[in-house]
Amino acid sequence: MAFVVGLTGGIGSGKSRAADAFAALGAEVVDTDAIAHQLTAPGGAALGAIVETFGAEALGADGAMDRSRMRERVFRDPAARQQLEAILHPMIRIESQRRVAAARAPYVVLVVPLLVESPGYRDRVKRVLVVDCPEEQQLGRVGTRSNLAPAEVRRIIATQVPRARRLAAADDVIDNSGDIEALEAQVLGLHRRYLELARAAQS
Repeated sequence: MAFVVGLTGGIGSGKSRAADAFAALGAEVVDTDAIAHQLTAPGGAALGAIVETFGAEALGADGAMDRSRMRERVFRDPAARQQLEAILHPMIRIESQRRVAAARAPYVVLVVPLLVESPGYRDRVKRVLVVDCPEEQQLGRVGTRSNLAPAEVRRIIATQVPRARRLAAADDVIDNSGDIEALEAQVLGLHRRYLELARAAQS
């Protein structure tokens, strides 16, 4: 059974950068956001149910789910959000579990943005690692990356668990308020720790 670290953090906190740094050191990364993208890409397994529920307008010209349109719809309508989650979350859970089980690395980093809100995922990990930064940095990073207005980013942040509750659930925290070198140094320290814990769990 793989030693699994659950990596989470608010939007724009730097989860992907941290996950990439762990992967570069030899960890197996299973990213639930990446799985969601695959499920909603052209030909993705979730598209049939999405079109059946939301209509053909849920798709873009390329045949993938229109993420910007659906994001606007689900943040405006909580019932629509629940419907979309009911389609995607079971598929993501099954596929992520399959990938974790198939991992051959010393340990697995399971990236779950809603880890703290999702007891099913919390029960599958040995440690919770939170990537954290101030909200102003989240706003700047997401605005630059996704070209979203600050008000829209704040609306997304408001749907996520509060920062204080996320930090309270953490076994480990990466402070990503600095530069990439600072983040990578913290990842390296945690990598060494997780190797030790994974070895101890196997003995």
